[in-house]
Amino acid sequence: MKTEKAYKLLSAQENISNRAAKDLIDRGVVFVGNKKVEIARSDMKIKTVFKVKKIDKIKIIFEDNDIVAVDKPAFLNSEEVAKEIGFKLLNRLDRETSGVLLLYKNDEFRQKAINEFKNQNVIKEYIAWVNTKIAEEIEINSPILTIKKGKAYSKISNEGKEAISTIQPILIEGNKSKIKVTIKTGRTHQIRVHLKSIGASILGDKLYGGKPAQRMMLHSSKIALLDYIFTSKEPKEF
Repeated sequence: MKTEKAYKLLSAQENISNRAAKDLIDRGVVFVGNKKVEIARSDMKIKTVFKVKKIDKIKIIFEDNDIVAVDKPAFLNSEEVAKEIGFKLLNRLDRETSGVLLLYKNDEFRQKAINEFKNQNVIKEYIAWVNTKIAEEIEINSPILTIKKGKAYSKISNEGKEAISTIQPILIEGNKSKIKVTIKTGRTHQIRVHLKSIGASILGDKLYGGKPAQRMMLHSSKIALLDYIFTSKEPKEF
């Protein structure tokens, strides 16, 4: 049976350029049935029919003279959000992570916010689905070392920086759990690495051992910073 590269087939189906088709696959929004297409250059049957998941719009939660809080949809890079909103990032979320994302409007406020982050006065809460049962609160206090060669990758290491995550169970469903994760430190991929270290990788987190899902099931639900508290409702897939 004849085959062709996935991105070329998608290009023809959607009447878009090869480059645009490859970008959609790389973002993780292209499926065959319920299975995500992971590799743009993978060989697939000529008659394969793709389903492209629509990316939600960016929503502004709050804005004043100092800060903009937005509800970032999954599958967009934080930098893309910043470009569309027109201000610089105060924090970042991974591409498939949704929820509260902050941008600043002036350097004076940025410095105040940075001091709050450094002093661990910022509270960040996330919701996640993981691939194991979690029935009690767990505190993970393991330093994280990030290697930035190409794509960033983090791991538990005594050579790393302090990282503290508190895990609280919300719901157990079969062998999966819905949990709340609270962090005061903000190391690269902190939640993903900490959860992997206790055998509770996030569903859809291929990089850190998560079982397949339509997206990485991690959502930034709340950030408390200075006198602000911003929240984002869980997406429907949660």
